[in-house]
Amino acid sequence: MNMTMMYLIMISVITTMLTIMIMTISKKMIIDKQKSSPFECGFNPMSNKRLPFSIHFFLIAVLFLIFDIEIIIVMPLIFSLKFSLMKMWLISSFTIITILIIGLYNEWLQGMLKWTK
Repeated sequence: MNMTMMYLIMISVITTMLTIMIMTISKKMIIDKQKSSPFECGFNPMSNKRLPFSIHFFLIAVLFLIFDIEIIIVMPLIFSLKFSLMKMWLISSFTIITILIIGLYNEWLQGMLKWTK
């Protein structure tokens, strides 16, 4: 019990000293207006909020997000090959990949994959 209390006091003292050192070192001496203003993706937060925004850029960003999620869905198929029955694995992987290909074909038909207008 005595050693536990001594370790607890030592840990408390060390964390208190580190916290005080960090607070004194990290004080900003020069307050810059540009550094203290919020920065959101290149947009000035004090300007007009209804600036024209490219919907095509937004759709491409959403497509990249969807492709990332598709990779997360497909990765466990590779790892589960060793532990599952071959017939069930083929059916499930074929179903998932077919759904992804149909989605990609639909995006292609709608013209969402074109980089230029």
